[in-house]
Amino acid sequence: MTFFDWFTGTKRPAAGVPAKTAAEVRAALLAVNSPTAPFVVRDGAPEDVDLVAEWRIVDAEWYGVFAKAGLKKVFKVLMDFDEQAREVRSIDEAWTVEWRAGIPTLSQEKTISRGQSSGVSWERAWGFDKQGRYGEIYRYNFSTAEIKTPLQDAVTKAGWVWRGVLFSL
Repeated sequence: MTFFDWFTGTKRPAAGVPAKTAAEVRAALLAVNSPTAPFVVRDGAPEDVDLVAEWRIVDAEWYGVFAKAGLKKVFKVLMDFDEQAREVRSIDEAWTVEWRAGIPTLSQEKTISRGQSSGVSWERAWGFDKQGRYGEIYRYNFSTAEIKTPLQDAVTKAGWVWRGVLFSL
């Protein structure tokens, strides 16, 4: 790994891993989806990219969790496939979240944060439960690695390079 790879978050497959087709890489990335994961991988056509991974902050089942955690910023991972180079090029977009009556409103920051992002948001709360016992009521930990690591693993296990880019896909 070079310094530039470390700086951009580029990950390479292990030596000898055979490269799969772009369709197989796409299927592997979509297979990262799980109903218990706080993020979703979806088609990126609205953003003019191949795929997008983002927090489920506007999902009715998840926005309450994010609201309780007081998440102030979210991000998207935009992905484009370069079949000739056998790499998935990724760029992150940061968004600011405003909570109004428990409903999230997303707005892109005035100073656009694009490139490679890393961040963690967490909260723990203690109190009394319904049975009157004192203890931890909830614990939330949201990390950009929670989204990126499974994506990077899916790409590198398919024999492709995960290439973080800084300015544009």
